[in-house]
Amino acid sequence: MSSSDIFIGETIGTAVLILLGGGVCAAVTLKRSKAQNAGWLAITFGWGFAVLTAAYLAGGVSGAHLNPAVTLGLAIQGGTEWGDVPLYLASQLLGAMIGAVLVWAVYYGQFHAHLTDPEIVRAQPTIEGMVDQSAAPKAGPVLGVFSTGPEIRNAVQNVVTEVIATVVLVLAILTQGLNNEGNGLGTLGALITSLVVVGIGLSLGGPTGYAINPVRDLGPRIVHALLPLPNKGGSDWGYAWVPIVGPLIGGAIAGGLYNVAFA
Repeated sequence: MSSSDIFIGETIGTAVLILLGGGVCAAVTLKRSKAQNAGWLAITFGWGFAVLTAAYLAGGVSGAHLNPAVTLGLAIQGGTEWGDVPLYLASQLLGAMIGAVLVWAVYYGQFHAHLTDPEIVRAQPTIEGMVDQSAAPKAGPVLGVFSTGPEIRNAVQNVVTEVIATVVLVLAILTQGLNNEGNGLGTLGALITSLVVVGIGLSLGGPTGYAINPVRDLGPRIVHALLPLPNKGGSDWGYAWVPIVGPLIGGAIAGGLYNVAFA
């Protein structure tokens, strides 16, 4: 496939992935949303449908990696040229940022209502109003719409969780079609991948929110830091490396496991 195919497919596909995935997080989180407090099941299935839609949309154009961990795993496995990897990653990051901006546009009124609600404002002191600015909130009240965060902040456990969850995802993608003479599963593969993502969310998502995708976390986190959201609080950059490093390690391990066990 051409460079333009990769750029167009990965940018648009990842934007749709984040629009729908971040959208369900916004729907569940924000005040004045009809889906507020819909719960973890809504989030996990929402992200699964986001993957299904984005993969189906971009699959015929760029292969629908939509995730640097998947791209890395495929490069190690041999299905993607190493020379194409930087373009895949840059396109995915751009698409993730575009998708996050679109979530903000769709839920603009809800963001304003949530972040100006007196209860939310009282719970989130601003950096400017604090004597000890280092004690400012690490994660603002709507950061969870954009990025992931741990329930228990333990760097080793958090990285291990992301590594294991990403190995499951990437290995499931790499092994598609092995029972079909290696020809892949076509559009059926998008459905299987989306169900794997739902399963990961339900089973392994509790500790960290299952980023399993570096740009899914980094792109929206950058957008959160840049958007003019009132009382938005911090973007928790101290944690941001975990959902980047963990999935990349997981993708590399999955690619290596495939070559050892399945090739």
